[in-house]
Amino acid sequence: MKHTLFAGTAVAALLSAGAAMAADGILVGHIADITGATSAVGKPYGQGIADAMNYINANGGVAGQKIIFETVDYAYEVPRAMAAYKKLTGSTKATAIQGWGTGDTEALVSSVAKDEIPYFSASYSGHLTDPKGATSVKGAPYNFFYGPSYSDACRGLVQWAHEDWKKKGGSGKPKFVHMGDNHPYPNAPKMACGAYAKELGFDIGNEIQYSLKPGDFKAQCLSLKESGAHYAYLGNTSGSTISLLKSCETVGVTTQFLANIWGTDESSLKATGEAADKLVWVVGAATWNDDTPGMKLVKEISKISDPTGAEARPVHYIRAICSVYYMKEAMEAAAKAGGINGPNIKKAMETHAKDWVPAGLEGVCLPSTWTGDDHRGTTTVKVYQASTKGGTIGMKQVYTADIPRRKEWLGW
Repeated sequence: MKHTLFAGTAVAALLSAGAAMAADGILVGHIADITGATSAVGKPYGQGIADAMNYINANGGVAGQKIIFETVDYAYEVPRAMAAYKKLTGSTKATAIQGWGTGDTEALVSSVAKDEIPYFSASYSGHLTDPKGATSVKGAPYNFFYGPSYSDACRGLVQWAHEDWKKKGGSGKPKFVHMGDNHPYPNAPKMACGAYAKELGFDIGNEIQYSLKPGDFKAQCLSLKESGAHYAYLGNTSGSTISLLKSCETVGVTTQFLANIWGTDESSLKATGEAADKLVWVVGAATWNDDTPGMKLVKEISKISDPTGAEARPVHYIRAICSVYYMKEAMEAAAKAGGINGPNIKKAMETHAKDWVPAGLEGVCLPSTWTGDDHRGTTTVKVYQASTKGGTIGMKQVYTADIPRRKEWLGW
């Protein structure tokens, strides 16, 4: 495994020293993509996780205990994530894990359930939202994530597209296509979102595959152009999105693009330039320049790795802070309920008051509710649109979708 500099208290020593050192703190695994195919967004998210846990340690810890962690870079390779998990469940078992991708998180669902380790992923796959397996092949009782699922986020984008089509006076049925790599993460919402788009009256075109790694995607853009699609969902992360948008601009594509929550951010809009103009995507928390009470805490946490406070953090960094602080408050509730362990953390996540926002992060994290039957923390989808013409980069919220919690959509 490759380790990074995002370390808190040295976990390597802990892992080799055995269970005795567990009494010195709370071991939390941190599995991240710092150098792999999704690292453009994985690195700032991983930094947010590390900064939040280090900030907590510098301000009293969790119920008087420090979080012990070291970030493991698995480079988006599932076998390396499996190896990291095996090490984290060795002689000293992690109390919880802050994880990353869809392929590895879904592969570990049964393991974390058996080991009773709450797993807070950066994968928002809808497959992880059914704790009891009520409507899906298997339950995911120990999986949690902060934000709308990929499926609900895509449904929100489709709702916006439906309204956009009407505003523009479009006649007939608009055409919708799914684009992304043939990989668990871009594929996660494909069927669910396509079904909803069809329900709203869209014609569904053939999907178009393009790599998670940046490249020349003119061939895929020409396929998109020939398809006549009016709206295209982009399932990859920002590095790939930059290439796709630039390639499509080159060949004259006029399709309205809809990007998932990892599909763009402030820096990738700058890198894409005018090719990103009018791009619509999902933002799952407040942004760096938003004037909300909770941004004060976000900016204090940011000083952990940027003491000057001058670095503007992307939205992914801020969502990472939300993920850590939900875990922190669940751990504090677990401590009061008899001890900080997996089952108590899970119970705290599922029994907290409705519309939960961690203390100090008001206006930053979307109010969220998890229950023992439903791990869809939030179904609110904030839709933003970019303006990048003339060298000016802007992003503005243009729509909010409140996706219903349909029973048949649980786990899908």
